[in-house]
Amino acid sequence: MPDGTPTGQGRPLRTARALRQAGLIVPEAEAGAAAVAARYAISVTRHVAGLIDAADPADPIARQYIPDPAELVTAPGEIEDPTADQPFTPVKGVVHRYPDRALLKPLLACPVYCRFCFRREVVGPDGGVLSEAELEAALAWFEGTPAVREAVLTGGDPFMLSARRLRAILARLGAVPHIETLRVHTRVPVADPGRVDAALVEALRGAGKPVFVAVHANHAREFAGPALDALARLADAGVVLLGQSVLLRGVNDSGGALEDLVRAMLRARVRPYYLHALDPAPGVARFSVPDAEGVALVEGLRGKVPGFAVPVFVRESPGGGGKKPVRA
Repeated sequence: MPDGTPTGQGRPLRTARALRQAGLIVPEAEAGAAAVAARYAISVTRHVAGLIDAADPADPIARQYIPDPAELVTAPGEIEDPTADQPFTPVKGVVHRYPDRALLKPLLACPVYCRFCFRREVVGPDGGVLSEAELEAALAWFEGTPAVREAVLTGGDPFMLSARRLRAILARLGAVPHIETLRVHTRVPVADPGRVDAALVEALRGAGKPVFVAVHANHAREFAGPALDALARLADAGVVLLGQSVLLRGVNDSGGALEDLVRAMLRARVRPYYLHALDPAPGVARFSVPDAEGVALVEGLRGKVPGFAVPVFVRESPGGGGKKPVRA
């Protein structure tokens, strides 16, 4: 279960005052950050705080995590549920959008809260953990739905669960005959790498089925120091690592930044997988990059990095239609 305390570190920074005291925002910005915190959760782990260059007003790590009053302004076209999960939710905690795979969201807590997240309205430090009865109903749904061949754990961040709980969930899903693969989406290895300890790795190894971990990261500087150690522990255990990123203005929206991100993933044994167009959640307009620009950036990688390292540029279809490649 999430306890809110990064392994081997101090407690995360969860308030505007804490951000100001840590030197991550100037005193004049505290009131605006506090106004954002009244609506959307804030959490910056000590590891992430250490990656931020507070002297750089355009720092790409800070931009991802430090609240901005612009989040409280909803631009035309922005909607609260851009991925339309609800119509595809047969039981609480499950999203079944594609015939052969389904999401399991066992909790809604994260180590950090991204300022562009399409689930900002629902995630937070209270955890949103499924009750025992809700989790049992969700797992029973997977057992009783033979069309599903892949179970995808997301949330929130499944690596915020205790290793014991994560192992139990994965083992239960792994024992289902028609489930062939398991996937976990997480930011923990790059945001709170101390959580990727021996117990968590053993939880993945005990699943009984192939496990793929999709690592969410958006900038090359996220792949450094303890994060590399955490990813190495996963890769050495036979876990297949995939890279999932969001194209973000001011973070990775240049050819150099995107190439650096891809190369950093490769060095960490993470295969670039998806580059997502920004989901139009409320208050994220400052991160938006036009689709045509994104297509050009991805095409610009070809010939510069190995073909298997060029991510697929995708966008969620309106109304919950799923991910579709973005074309020029």
